[in-house]
Amino acid sequence: MPETPAPHPRRWTALVFIALAQLMVVLDATIVNIALPSAQRDLGISDGNRQWVITAYTLAFGGLLLLGGRIADIAGRKRAFTIGLLGFAGASALGGAAVNTGMLLGARALQGAFGALLAPAALSLLAVTFTEARERAKAFGIYGAIAGGGGAIGLILGGVLTEYLDWRWALYVNVPIAVVAAVGAIAVVHEPAGSRNSNRLDIPGVVLATLGLVSLVYGFTRAESDGWGAGATIGLFVAAVVLLLGFVAVESRVKAPLLPLRVVADRNRAGVYLSLGLAVIGMFGLFLFLTYYLQIVKGYTPVVTGLAFLPMVAGMITGSTQIGARLMTRVPPRLLMAPGFLAAALGMLILTQLKVDSSYAGLILPAQILLGLGMGTAFMPAMSLATHGVQPRDAGIASAMVNTSQQVGGSIGTALLNTIAASATTSWLVARGGDPKLINQAAVHGYAAAIWWAVGILAVSATLAFTLITTGRQGGAIASSGSPEGAEDEVAIPVIAH
Repeated sequence: MPETPAPHPRRWTALVFIALAQLMVVLDATIVNIALPSAQRDLGISDGNRQWVITAYTLAFGGLLLLGGRIADIAGRKRAFTIGLLGFAGASALGGAAVNTGMLLGARALQGAFGALLAPAALSLLAVTFTEARERAKAFGIYGAIAGGGGAIGLILGGVLTEYLDWRWALYVNVPIAVVAAVGAIAVVHEPAGSRNSNRLDIPGVVLATLGLVSLVYGFTRAESDGWGAGATIGLFVAAVVLLLGFVAVESRVKAPLLPLRVVADRNRAGVYLSLGLAVIGMFGLFLFLTYYLQIVKGYTPVVTGLAFLPMVAGMITGSTQIGARLMTRVPPRLLMAPGFLAAALGMLILTQLKVDSSYAGLILPAQILLGLGMGTAFMPAMSLATHGVQPRDAGIASAMVNTSQQVGGSIGTALLNTIAASATTSWLVARGGDPKLINQAAVHGYAAAIWWAVGILAVSATLAFTLITTGRQGGAIASSGSPEGAEDEVAIPVIAH
């Protein structure tokens, strides 16, 4: 195997701008949630169209991720990263200036499209920039903390901006972040020579993957609003299965596939994609129900609600940078991921005891700390392992798969857990004669019922991580760009210690 090139001297400065871009993409998934009621009043958005402010972003983002990752591999990750940043800034400015529903929804879809280019470019730049084991552990520790805690930071920032400025600033705030990150990227981000993919774009694969992922994500959105048995919901799920099976068939035959099956056929990476996607389902349960609980049941303001999530953010940063990063080069990833997901499940288990009069300090605080520490510890090796050992020419598409598993997991989590909570709330209330005075108790009962599911899902995630991920500690570098076609399986992930 050719010698690994010397690390770029400004790689740590580059990490600042890569991390800044990732923070913007992740927090944008939740920052608009808190601003949404104000935007709905201001623009006269109907209740039926309200969900599209969120869905327009997730559909474009989830549906175009594989395409974005491959474009980054072919056109260059630094170029894709910079274009993604500037496009995201423009779309955010357009959304902030929206004068009607259509303009806001179009801007959100554009944000998702540019986010789908930006997110895999950011992670793949990290993968090809940090190849030495200890440095890689530190870099992915920082990145993992942002990937895990960005959603909670979005809730805090969304609350502050909405309460003290205007809902439009939940979108405008992306503009200075994106511009700073783009200028920094142009100045200091370095893409190693010879790491691009010279193949042409697989158009049939693009069409099948995009339509299949959009159908899947939209199917879960419709399940939440129309029910799981609705004709439209079932039709979308059937279409998603057919399209994605067609995608796999095409990818196994074409000369230059959009998603080379060698990327996902690796047992360890498959374990990461599956366990991470499931864990995100559980995480969305926390964001969704705690936000409602704190604001509606407890009467917290948006700002106080956001600040109430700070312990979890602190736990994620600690778990990722102080536990995950320090141990990643010493123990196998599954011995970080499985215990991490179990710790998060234990935090969720505490939240199943939620009552209308529960104490924040006595119940919610310890649950959040456990969740943060657990998810931070697990996210960090997961992010690194998902791109570790991939040939540099495939780094963008491997990174896109990480983001896709998270995006699909988030969509499933929102629809599945929200549906379970709503059904449990209704049943509890009906059993007590529908007394409106009991509405808060009914809602909290529904949250607890859905959180039990999240506990189970996180336990399954831990089991998958422990059984599927068999590699030893990550002590090697990524494969060289000079690796021959098909060599991926031989050099995929160096197994140093079991």
